[in-house]
Amino acid sequence: MSGRRLPRWLPVVFTLWVAFWATAYARTLGPQNFFWLCNLASFLILLGLWLNSRWLLSMQWLAVALIGLLWGVDVGVAAATGWHPFGGTAYMFDPDFPELIRWLSFYHLLLPLVAGFAVWRLGYDRRALPAQSILTALMVGLSFWLTDPERNINWVHAPFGMGQAPLEPVFYLPLLTLGWILLVLWPVHWLSRRFMD
Repeated sequence: MSGRRLPRWLPVVFTLWVAFWATAYARTLGPQNFFWLCNLASFLILLGLWLNSRWLLSMQWLAVALIGLLWGVDVGVAAATGWHPFGGTAYMFDPDFPELIRWLSFYHLLLPLVAGFAVWRLGYDRRALPAQSILTALMVGLSFWLTDPERNINWVHAPFGMGQAPLEPVFYLPLLTLGWILLVLWPVHWLSRRFMD
């Protein structure tokens, strides 16, 4: 796998996309929005594409694969029935939320396709799980300390759908981090080891 490379056009096209997406998000939602793990993944996927880095792309594959799937299911079911099975996408149906940002939010479906293709092409790097786990823990901490509580970035102040965390931060944040790792990262890691090594 080490000799395989990604198509040369892929990082160029993805760079153009990220430049447009990031500019629109920064102007409309502000820089704090980039603390979201899925938003950070956009930049790290871009770096991984340019470096042809199996490790970095595998990390971000873990971060976006399941989240992108659940986001898409939540939006699709809500569009069809009005019910959000997972939550976290109500803004997609809020007419007061900027329309351009709602359309650009479909990047949640784009990132798993790009990262998944890259990992399929280059192979999965098993070192991705501990590295992405550390990065997730770091971003949970930074989101708690550096972003506005009302934005609840990465759900560090309360699970989505709840107004307040059921536990004090000293207990809630470690459990939240563990949840990210065990429920989001590990299942994708396990499947990737079986089918994409």
